[in-house]
Amino acid sequence: MDNYTDISTELCGMKLLNPTVLASGILGVSGSSLANVARNGAGAVTTKSIGIEQRKGHPGPVIITYDQGMVNAVGLSTSGIKESLAEIEYAKKHAGVPIIASVFASTVKEFGIVAKEISRSNPDLIEVNISCPNVEAEFGRPFGTDPKISADVTKIVKKNTRIPVIVKLSPNVGSIAQIAKAVVKAGADGITAINTAGPGMVISIETARPILSNKAGGVSGPAIKPIAVRCVYDIYAALKEMKKEDKIPIIGTGGVTYGNDAVEMFMAGASAVGIGTGVYIRGIDVFRKVSYEVKEFMGKENYGSIASMRGIAHD
Repeated sequence: MDNYTDISTELCGMKLLNPTVLASGILGVSGSSLANVARNGAGAVTTKSIGIEQRKGHPGPVIITYDQGMVNAVGLSTSGIKESLAEIEYAKKHAGVPIIASVFASTVKEFGIVAKEISRSNPDLIEVNISCPNVEAEFGRPFGTDPKISADVTKIVKKNTRIPVIVKLSPNVGSIAQIAKAVVKAGADGITAINTAGPGMVISIETARPILSNKAGGVSGPAIKPIAVRCVYDIYAALKEMKKEDKIPIIGTGGVTYGNDAVEMFMAGASAVGIGTGVYIRGIDVFRKVSYEVKEFMGKENYGSIASMRGIAHD
């Protein structure tokens, strides 16, 4: 392995020492947990999605594992803006890596309010969650399923913050490239792709009932990686059409567990990779492990940087 191989990357002007990012919803509830993930090798960390007011989410059980990953229906539980500000401020002081604040809302207008409030804690980036598969928006389905509404959310968030905005997209659409184009035209500084797929369901054959209290939930883990890679590929192709592939970074998220998974994402067009279920599969130091494996691959195959791999599957 070449010790001089550079695995640093950049997201919206923020430098990451390595390309791994803690995905939202995993170990990101408190400032101390975010700092702990950073100590275990993450290049950046994302908070659990934060809403404007306290929300309990669904009753348990909310998570079930299966052979190829996980199904969850947590229901976007949150302690609300006020309590979350202090946690982000703590993470800013102690994590030593960029902090990404994930936000959600029930209406377009509310997205503007939560963006303005969360900006008071000065996170490095804001990730706008318009894509949770088991939470309905004001018009009866996730915001991220409609290009115009996705753009409307992006615009109101941008209007209410000076912090770079990353929009998290759903795979559960006819054309994720169309949604990506809409949010980029509306001012998005970056894209996270993807959120969980589905919803899916696991049934207990002993009780003959769905295991999750919500019955269905978002599917994550290795089983959805090919879907995530294809989505990143399609988004990068759309960015190339817009001549923005060098300006809009993509965080490739979905099933990244090993270094080779991350490399696939880079070759499809990602600048960094989000890791969520991989924490459960390989432990909290999965970020350090994946970074090492990426660097090992790059040294073996003579890639000098993450940028040198980005999007080469399109050539």
